[in-house]
Formats: sequence, C-alpha cells, structure tokens
Amino acid sequence: MEFENIKLAIADQVATITLNKPERLNACSLGMADDIYVALDKLDDARALVITGEGRAFCAGADLQAKNDSALSGGQGSYAALNQHYNPLMLKLAKLDIPTITAVNGPAAGVGCSIALASDFAIAGKSAYFLQAFVNIGLVPDGGASWMLTRLVGKARATEMMLLGEKISGEKAADWGMIYKCVDDDALMDETSALAKRLAGGPTVALGVMRQNLAAALESDYASALVREAEGQRIAGDSKDAREGAISFLQKRKAEFKGE
Repeated sequence: MEFENIKLAIADQVATITLNKPERLNACSLGMADDIYVALDKLDDARALVITGEGRAFCAGADLQAKNDSALSGGQGSYAALNQHYNPLMLKLAKLDIPTITAVNGPAAGVGCSIALASDFAIAGKSAYFLQAFVNIGLVPDGGASWMLTRLVGKARATEMMLLGEKISGEKAADWGMIYKCVDDDALMDETSALAKRLAGGPTVALGVMRQNLAAALESDYASALVREAEGQRIAGDSKDAREGAISFLQKRKAEFKGE
C-alpha cells in the first residue's frame, strides 16, 4: 500500500515505517499521523516494528505549515487535531501486540519526541536530540509527553525539558535512562536491525503480554500486577511458542519460536 507521507516495508517479519517528508524534517502533519495510524493495521505477519525518519531528522514535531492542518487555528483547532488525529495514533502505538523500536536518526521534537519515546526501545544516533520546545511558542507538550517523561526520567528532569525547552542530546538521553542506547550515526540502522531481528524471533504472544503488563504496572498496585501476570501467563502458556519453549528446554536446544 502506498502512502503520501510515510513508507511502509515488511521484510523478515520486521515492519519498518519511515516518516517520509525529509524536506520538512519529517514534521508530522495530520495526514502523516493518519498515514501511520492506517499503516499500523497493515503489518500483516510482522513480529516487530521499527519507526525511523528519512533524511537527517526523525521528526521535527507537528507540521505547522501543512495545508488543512489546524495547529495554527487557535486552541480549539489544536484540541481537535489532538483528539481526532494525534492521540488516537499514540494510543494505537501503545496497544500494539508486537515490540517496537524507534531509530532516532536526528531531531525528535514535539510530537516527534513523543513518538520516539513511545517505543519499547528507542535507539538514538549521536547527532540526534530530543526537544519539547512548546514553551517557546506559548503551548504545552502533548502526544503523551508529560506522562512518558515523568515516568522515564522523573519529575525534575521532565520539568527541565518541558519548562525550559532545552535540547537533550542522544548521549544525555541514554545517560538519563530516557532511551535504550545512543550509538554512532553510521551504526544506528545496523544496531536497530539486529535488535528488530532478535525481537521478531522471540515468543510474540509473550512479548505482547509483557508490553501491556509493563505499561499497566505504572498505574496499579502490587496485587493488581499479580492478577495481570497470572492472566498473562495463561494467555502466553496456551501459545504454540510456549510449548516449543518447554520442549526445547527439555531437549537442551535453542527454542525456535514462530510467533504463534
């Protein structure tokens, strides 16, 4: 399927979504948000997802100059854009049942920062940076930024990013624990590909359950976590991969998971 604002490719059970407006530093218009949303329903048999950007940027934030965009139409326009386009996308990313990686190949600002940090594994090149500069234009971070940042780096550092609007380099983001790792720019896609291949070869049902349990753990008490884990174990335990895992253990060989 062809898209106007992104590219979608699937190979070796790894889906790759590439934000494809390099002349705009992959700024995310409403159309791009909608394209990503639709693409997430076209992943077929993919068992891992990579999101990256074309050219020298990951995503420079919302596209304030895109035709038919409502970001410049005042508070009501921004409210509608978030509720009708960006927020549904962020929720869809959170609810995927396959692991996700973002290969942050340059600036990740505004909603682009939110998309980058919404993955299970964010890998940044050394030229990348993360930015929430809404304070400079009289607006507030969105796309789940306040929720993610406080949980990833704590309130003090989230406050620094949001209220001061300063760039956080890829290396600092890794030091803070905000992302999985920072690597040399020329190693970014190789590192990403190796991790995606590893995840795609894992027990997909179990990995999907783990994603949801990790997200829910931030909002619940210990007893509720135990209940979710037991239910998750029931779901994963009924999978063919769990049976393969048990048999391979007894046979003293590496499991060959099929994602079933």
